[in-house]
Amino acid sequence: LKAKKEIAPVVLKKKVVKEEAIEKEWDSLRPDNVVAFFTEYGKQNPETNVLITTKYGDIKLRLYEDTPLHRANFIFLTKIGYFDTTTFYRVLLDFVIQGGNSEQLAMTKIRGKYKNYQLPSEFRSNRKHKYGALAAARRWQSNPSKKTTPFEFYIVQGRQGAFHLDNEHTVFGEVISGFSTIDKIASLETGIDEWPKEDVFMKVVVLDR
Repeated sequence: LKAKKEIAPVVLKKKVVKEEAIEKEWDSLRPDNVVAFFTEYGKQNPETNVLITTKYGDIKLRLYEDTPLHRANFIFLTKIGYFDTTTFYRVLLDFVIQGGNSEQLAMTKIRGKYKNYQLPSEFRSNRKHKYGALAAARRWQSNPSKKTTPFEFYIVQGRQGAFHLDNEHTVFGEVISGFSTIDKIASLETGIDEWPKEDVFMKVVVLDR
């Protein structure tokens, strides 16, 4: 990872069934039905507010409705408890705090279950990397369409924003409270890999609209 240049994730037989038992396209998430799955999942799960709880305080997020796949994906991962197995694993003061990864076996199992699917980008001209923006990580190499790695996210902590990342990463939400918590996490001592020396686990819940 190159500080202040890019946000990347940490790199850590089809079943035969009777015709009447074939699942609807959106019923089971697979790498080949991501858009169909999250389009339907989003209709059935319209929430936009999410709360991240850490030992340093809470962060409340509002997810954007005009980035529907990313919103639905974040709600999905929250409801299945994925983020509860992860930490804020990369922090850079005056830039970002990045979460959604850990060394937990439970995290690895969830990723493996869904085959490390990707999301198509959802760039919007009105969604910028301002202070408090919530955005998705992605691989930079061999990814010309800039598909998102759906399991990892970051929050812009720098007051000056991170506008060099506009149209490189999908911004799909923003912080509406808890900026002091973001500052505390961003100020933690880290190793040379930018991982905090003391793990910052999170608990994430979906709030009512």
